[in-house]
Amino acid sequence: MSAPAEAHRRLLLAESDVLLEDFEMLRLHDQGEAPPRLREAIRALQIRLGRRHPSLPPATLDAAHDLVFAIQQRLMAANPKNPRPTRHAGRPTGQPVMTLIREDRKWKVLALPPPTASGEDADWIDLVESTVERAWDRWCYAQQQAVRAARLRAKPLVALAVARAAWDNYWLLVQDADRIKQRVMVARELLAGALVALAVARAAWDNYWLLVQDADRIKQRVMVARELLAGGTFAARRL
Repeated sequence: MSAPAEAHRRLLLAESDVLLEDFEMLRLHDQGEAPPRLREAIRALQIRLGRRHPSLPPATLDAAHDLVFAIQQRLMAANPKNPRPTRHAGRPTGQPVMTLIREDRKWKVLALPPPTASGEDADWIDLVESTVERAWDRWCYAQQQAVRAARLRAKPLVALAVARAAWDNYWLLVQDADRIKQRVMVARELLAGALVALAVARAAWDNYWLLVQDADRIKQRVMVARELLAGGTFAARRL
């Protein structure tokens, strides 16, 4: 993917995050319908994503919310640094899982990416850390919404449950990331030890092979000298 295309993808991903925040605000105010402004914004995002003539998004809040999630998943799947994302049980590769919190309230649970196709540990660790950072940002947002819901007395228990789910997701990713980094470190140490052992083995083989060649040359010289000596002795006897 070219740099302009990647920048465009990131811009659309940021716009989808803004739309998801709009949904959060509507839910806090017990809205069940998506306003026309929001529906038009979703349609515009679909057009920028490549849809030529998309229909107007659904009017119900839940259906429109799911549509934005689907758009975001398409954008995340197009990440050139994440060709084979981790899969949740029962979910296609590259998709996070949607979990039901309370009262039909859903939350997206992120997952860490697998090793990159390039095989570079540094690239993989960068993706892992970016995912953990994204989970942290999502928890901060959910925490802020929980505080706001408590102040407004707008379903504070539901907002608190969402914040807890966001924290659980973040903390699990932190622990998984630590294990991944530890494994990478151990693998690097084992590889370094193996390379040293291989270098020693090669040096020993080179030394052995040189000795074999030297021994063959010595044997050849001795054999030639014996033949010359034997020939000279025979000629002296004849004289």
